[in-house]
Amino acid sequence: MTRRLLILACLAAPSLLAVAVLPGAQGSTGARQGGIFRVSFQGSSSLQAFDSVDPALAYTRESWALLDTVCARLMRYRDRPPPQGYQLVPEVAAAPPAVSHGGRTWTFRLRAGFRFSDGRPVRADAFAQAIHRTMAPGVDSPAYAYTRAIVGAEDVHGGRAARASGVVARGRTLAVTFTRPVGEFDAWTTMPFFCAVPPTLPPDAEGVRRFPGAGPYFVEDYRPDDRITIRRNPYYGGNRVHYVDGFDVDLHANSPEEVLSRIEAGRADWGYTLPQPAFLPSRGLIDKYGINNSRFWVTPGLTLAIFVFNSGRPLFKDNPRLRRAVNLALDRSQFVNEKSVSTVTDQLLPPGVAGFTDRAIYPRTGNRVRAKALTAGNLRGGKIVLYVPDLAGMIGCAQCVARHLAEIGLEVEIRPFAEWTTSSAYLGRLGDPNEPWDMALVLWTPDFADPYAYINRLLDTQDAGGTNLARFDEAKYIQEMRDAARLRGADRRKTYARLDLELARDAAPVVPFFVLNEATLVSKRVGCRLLRPSLVLTTVCLKR
Repeated sequence: MTRRLLILACLAAPSLLAVAVLPGAQGSTGARQGGIFRVSFQGSSSLQAFDSVDPALAYTRESWALLDTVCARLMRYRDRPPPQGYQLVPEVAAAPPAVSHGGRTWTFRLRAGFRFSDGRPVRADAFAQAIHRTMAPGVDSPAYAYTRAIVGAEDVHGGRAARASGVVARGRTLAVTFTRPVGEFDAWTTMPFFCAVPPTLPPDAEGVRRFPGAGPYFVEDYRPDDRITIRRNPYYGGNRVHYVDGFDVDLHANSPEEVLSRIEAGRADWGYTLPQPAFLPSRGLIDKYGINNSRFWVTPGLTLAIFVFNSGRPLFKDNPRLRRAVNLALDRSQFVNEKSVSTVTDQLLPPGVAGFTDRAIYPRTGNRVRAKALTAGNLRGGKIVLYVPDLAGMIGCAQCVARHLAEIGLEVEIRPFAEWTTSSAYLGRLGDPNEPWDMALVLWTPDFADPYAYINRLLDTQDAGGTNLARFDEAKYIQEMRDAARLRGADRRKTYARLDLELARDAAPVVPFFVLNEATLVSKRVGCRLLRPSLVLTTVCLKR
């Protein structure tokens, strides 16, 4: 999970909200069949590097974008633009799973017809092997944060057992039993960690470089820091629409700027970059192509910028009025970048995620008069220790916070730390109960687009892989989170929408202040584009 918790610059200039009207690639009657789609990613010498094609190890946006093309999963998100694109639908599962034993056991019935690219049928043992590969001793899979909650996982991880007793595969039935209730295992299965692999594929600490895929494509060849070749699965038995014959991935780019240059020059059709380089004035992408017009697209992303309150410390513990006062005092418009790099928010759920309902909970520019009234009798000394990574943009952001809070009687001490390049080190510091911080800047990007990932995983330590950096322990809201997790369908969306409002307005365990947008540049050869929120490679097509 820590690789998705990015610690990036907090930038200060007004933002324009970009609302994208996106064409879905599916059902496009004019789409060209065939052709090779060219992708440019950065190699291992770059900070934003491609890591692996092995589903048990891959944990970057780039690798997950590719694995989406080769993975067949129990459940997946629909190939539609958001919000429909964040709705779970069965893929290899014949129907949504049956949940029993109070949320501890999840049982999937598989449909027939799925086959690997070598012709072998996909049965339940393909998913059991995927799970066991994440537990294998010495592999150090990032997915173990999830699978360690399965009954028997610790015995496998410790080398005392070959298989976890909580994973049972018989024919086309898979049952997974956890040591505690799990509210969103169906959403977990959308991650590449859980995609079908041949039952004979062994775990590998270095990662396999080619393997039969059960999705629309398979990895034919992978040469680290050089290239990846992906081609059609001739035996694909699913219903995902796919057009191109395959993908040629070049791993030689040294920077985001070089990725963009290759796309503009027609040497690549797409490559993932963070939004900031795409909005550089020197690049001039908006002037050349406009926004959401032909080649350059901006969509609300899944990364949420928040200031976390440490409710385990005396200042904010059992002090929701002061937490609300801070939310009310901040001028959120000063914390986002020019153009469309980010979108102001005061909610935990980003646009498009199930349960999101656009609300104006706090004034965009703040209201320090009302905020000061809330502080009466709740200042408790009025001194805040604010942790930020040591970057000029982040320190500037913290200085904005200090100015706003000084107006309501709070004195802010800014403490920058050098661990900004590795989120695990920074979050490890925040997670240390002996660290004397009261607020901290964090960018939160969950591994799957589900309201559970933004609410329960942030604020309830019962969750497998949860953090609760906020030390939030207010029983009323914790119970509401757990109740919401057990719901499905419309009831679940409505409950999380209400919970999002109540948490932000009343409990205020964090300060949400912007959603980082996604910027997508494609070559002039590209026809179909589906953004969820970045490009879904499986659905792309080339122009006739």
